[in-house]
Amino acid sequence: MVTQSDNDVRGTFYIVATPIGNLDDFTDRAKRVLQEVDFIAAEDTRHSKRLMNHFGIDTKLFALHDHNERDKASYIASLLSDGKNVALISDAGTPLISDPGYHVVNLLRQEGHKVVPVPGPSALITALCASGLPTDRFSFVGFLPAKSKSRRDEMSSWTPSLGTVVFYESTHRILDCLEDLEAVWGEQAQVALARELTKTFETFLSGSVSEIKHILEDDSNQTRGEFVMMVSLPAQEEDNGEAIKILKILLKELPVKQAAALAAEITGEKKNALYKQALAMNEA
Repeated sequence: MVTQSDNDVRGTFYIVATPIGNLDDFTDRAKRVLQEVDFIAAEDTRHSKRLMNHFGIDTKLFALHDHNERDKASYIASLLSDGKNVALISDAGTPLISDPGYHVVNLLRQEGHKVVPVPGPSALITALCASGLPTDRFSFVGFLPAKSKSRRDEMSSWTPSLGTVVFYESTHRILDCLEDLEAVWGEQAQVALARELTKTFETFLSGSVSEIKHILEDDSNQTRGEFVMMVSLPAQEEDNGEAIKILKILLKELPVKQAAALAAEITGEKKNALYKQALAMNEA
């Protein structure tokens, strides 16, 4: 790891948070930095240009997205080496949080360039702090897989030790995601769903998975916009030795799902808990 000395003439790389909806959340420091740097790396230059124009910021923009990030990392490093200052912004919120930028920051840190965060809006933290769910421990998992089976596999791997699980979801998948969550966790999980944060139609919904799903099914307007979903998982009960013994025997002859269902029927234990246990046994 190279470090930057006091007399280093290299430029600085700023990671600048921008509004997630309400333009009043754009900090004075963020606006000043974006006005004073030599270049702004933006996820979508057309989108960001509108924001820059609104605030009278005329700094030159160039695109930095998932498809060109590795190439642009070297380009940004060369700009900094030439004494230029560069800022990174995403379409909304804090860069690198489910947005491009990791490869750039990783390279710049390795080369000893100065990287400075300019904090501000973040959908993740904005949603979590007002959710009513536990915040002493949480796990952010970005976006879940697009396909149902992969989503359910991901959800089945969650444990209470993760704390509140937070992820982003899109308009066209929100109902399918809730259906998968209900299939895996049933009524055991408590959910908070934040929609259109800081915007005119900002909404928070809280309850069981089925309660949230019914609200969205009854009102299509509630399925529109950008979502942050937060899930509080139930505490694990002590393992039932007899149920585990039966499950092990059944797994020798039956697929995981059937073995868990039959073990639950025989023992009276919760099917979802036995299903997760069966998955863990198969992976062991």
